[in-house]
Amino acid sequence: MKASEIKNKRVVIGLSQFMSTVLSPLLMPSYGVFLVLWGSFLSSRPTGDRAMILIVMFGLTCILPMIFISALQHFGLVHSKRLDLRRERTLPYIFALACYTSSCFYLNHVHAPEWFIMFAAGGAVALLLVLLINLKWKISAHMTGIGGIVALVYTMHIQMIEAFDMQVVLIVTIMLAGCLGTARIIQGRHDFAQVIAGALLGYFSVKMMMMLFG
Repeated sequence: MKASEIKNKRVVIGLSQFMSTVLSPLLMPSYGVFLVLWGSFLSSRPTGDRAMILIVMFGLTCILPMIFISALQHFGLVHSKRLDLRRERTLPYIFALACYTSSCFYLNHVHAPEWFIMFAAGGAVALLLVLLINLKWKISAHMTGIGGIVALVYTMHIQMIEAFDMQVVLIVTIMLAGCLGTARIIQGRHDFAQVIAGALLGYFSVKMMMMLFG
């Protein structure tokens, strides 16, 4: 293999790892909350109030699960924080599900709109389904997360609860989903079926909850 080919391969792998990190499932709920608080009519609320909600949601859906996974690794219950092995994902998913459920109660406590609460509930439903499917098959949690974000942006747009026209945001989100799916395949984390299944699961879980109950 030529030096240029090796360099190009390293660049592709590096970009794939970057995409997987920046678009981690642990960050997706926070991205969604940011889009809601700064991209919907809720953007008229005081900045301090919105920032507090974002910080609390980030703590519940990202920081606490990260701490739990780190603790599992420390005690030798998982080999890597990336949870590459399917059998090691059950405990982290159960803990994350508890955190996601808590986030729904928190949003209800701060009197968030029903559709906002249902976005969080849709994420919890998606995670529960991923947990169950993962017992037999390694579905992509990364794609489940970004599929939920696509559903959120699309629903905000068609229900006209956006603060501005989010068509560009929707297009960018769909493109990012495609790039993320490609990255997961390049890294060998998932195959095509697992990537597509994850994206569809995340999309329809969030969309159905927001449309039917929001």
